[in-house]
Amino acid sequence: MPATPLPRSVCVYCGSRMGADPAFAQAARDAGRLIAQNGWRLVYGAGDVGLMGEVAKAAQAGGAEVFGVIPVHLFDREVGKRDLSTFVVTENMHERKKVMYMNSDAIVVLPGGAGSLDEFFEVLTWRQLGLHDKPILLLNTNGYWDPLLALTRHVVAQGFADASMLEFVTTCDTASDMAATLQAGWA
Repeated sequence: MPATPLPRSVCVYCGSRMGADPAFAQAARDAGRLIAQNGWRLVYGAGDVGLMGEVAKAAQAGGAEVFGVIPVHLFDREVGKRDLSTFVVTENMHERKKVMYMNSDAIVVLPGGAGSLDEFFEVLTWRQLGLHDKPILLLNTNGYWDPLLALTRHVVAQGFADASMLEFVTTCDTASDMAATLQAGWA
């Protein structure tokens, strides 16, 4: 009997804090809900705080499988969420990012801080180098990522990257746009 194929997996990078705008938490909940409604699996940083906690709780409430990955040194700080379908504890941040990337079919970046930026730039760099062709989406809630988008255009304008780099990232204003973009790409 053949093995049952895994559902499509969406890796969500986002803040371990809520941020200043309540719309960020709502977007995280909407993203988690839509991941579940589409039968996809959530892959995320295994925290139970901030936007990470919101997206995971919403995905779980909708019945989605949730695959969480947390490094041992962040277990207490990010309140490792143990009631997940899959819970992985890694030795360090590098291993966490690799496990999350390897277990996903697409990357979605919600508002977040330095860690989310680090995760975004790593998958963008890997895409630029031809190491993967997974979709990379920025959930640009209330224009949160506008300065980042301006920076990427500046990098291209100043000759530090080809214009093709800009095509590797899709910007979505809402979680519904995110889901529709993924659905269209996976149709």
